[in-house]
Amino acid sequence: MKEELGTALCLAKWKQVSLHLPTGLTNSCYHPPLHVIPIQPLQENPSALHNTEHKKQMRKLMLDGHKPQECSYCWNMERDGNLSDRHYRSGEPWAAKDLEQIRTSDWKEDVLPSYVEVNFNHACNLKCSYCSPQFSSTWMQEMDQHGAYPTNPPHNAPEHFIGNNRPIPYSQPNPYVDAFWEWWPTLYPELEHFRMTGGEPLMDKNTYRVFDYVLAQPSKKLHINVTSNFSVEPVLFEKYLDYVKKLCTIEPEPLIEHFMQFVSLDGFGEQAEYMRHGLKFERLQQNVERYLAEVPYRSSLTFIVTMNNLSVPSLKKLLEWVLDLRVKYSKTYQRVWFDTPVLRKPEWQSLQILPQPYAYRLEQIANWMDENIMVGDLLFGFKDYEVQRMRRDTDWMRQGFNGDIQQAKANFYRFFSEHDRRRGTDFLKTFPEFSEWWSECKNAAK
Repeated sequence: MKEELGTALCLAKWKQVSLHLPTGLTNSCYHPPLHVIPIQPLQENPSALHNTEHKKQMRKLMLDGHKPQECSYCWNMERDGNLSDRHYRSGEPWAAKDLEQIRTSDWKEDVLPSYVEVNFNHACNLKCSYCSPQFSSTWMQEMDQHGAYPTNPPHNAPEHFIGNNRPIPYSQPNPYVDAFWEWWPTLYPELEHFRMTGGEPLMDKNTYRVFDYVLAQPSKKLHINVTSNFSVEPVLFEKYLDYVKKLCTIEPEPLIEHFMQFVSLDGFGEQAEYMRHGLKFERLQQNVERYLAEVPYRSSLTFIVTMNNLSVPSLKKLLEWVLDLRVKYSKTYQRVWFDTPVLRKPEWQSLQILPQPYAYRLEQIANWMDENIMVGDLLFGFKDYEVQRMRRDTDWMRQGFNGDIQQAKANFYRFFSEHDRRRGTDFLKTFPEFSEWWSECKNAAK
């Protein structure tokens, strides 16, 4: 696939879409910046949720052999000799099957994606440190009450969240959600992967509307993916788990190809709770175990570990738990997975601003993973590409910060000292490993 794609083509620009319907924003994968979905074309063509004029221009560049600047993350990875997400995404069957058709296509054409990720609303019970009011109603409430964080420039400032940057309230009509449901009957037969994110999908009525539709019209090629914090109230989790059991039934015959539960978790124990404020770690652990035990057919679970600088101290504990779950629940096929995408914004939570000894610590984790590689037909241990991705993250970290490192350190201190004041947390008590680093950041802030 690396050879077939050449230097510029990425099939995700055609076959994948991420839709943020509360704000009317979109991109293909999570690396390029979000851009506005013009509302006027939706009245005649709801597929314009995906086939925006901006995206068509990016397709034109790629077909002509040019590299769009917005995809610089992958170009930088390839410059350093690594396989990029462009290669990984394009190599997936849902994209690779249309390679020849795309390579000879007219960039002006409307395309039906086979991988759709949608955020129906921003209702969420957590306030993750790196998140924003666009994706969390509790963040919006905090911003409205306390205003911006005292970073430079001010973080999550109220004046930023206007126009398309301010989510349409859940209780109000949303033309983007309306366009989605108009497009849905046309989109559904083409779908191979449908992923719901948030906000928190378990709190969203549209999640269950999708489930009801699929139960009424099964699709044996469909992979349903849901991203959750798995820390919602028990009554809501019971409702959700009951739906998933029905979708994953195998009697009298399967209804879908597979159900993938994505669980967002960036560390272990109280450090994970600090990064994702409002998370109840023990509740999450119990819900993970229940999901794996009670939905044994056509289902898997993937931890999304957003690699930020606070992840480093407890990352190994998290991966040890992943290995334990693999031994316990992967009997006939691998059911427990994880991915380690790097966080780039906000800059003060980037791996790249940490001193180099922390990169050495990540390298040690990668070496430990390599020592526990999956051998033969065994379903526990680590996959070789999981080790490669950890090394890729370490390489990216070692590149160092391409910006004002003193300002990034100062913002780290300003943000998390205000975080502690507003939320009643204690950074040094939670992250004693960072005491020296905290002092450095405090001095930079002064």
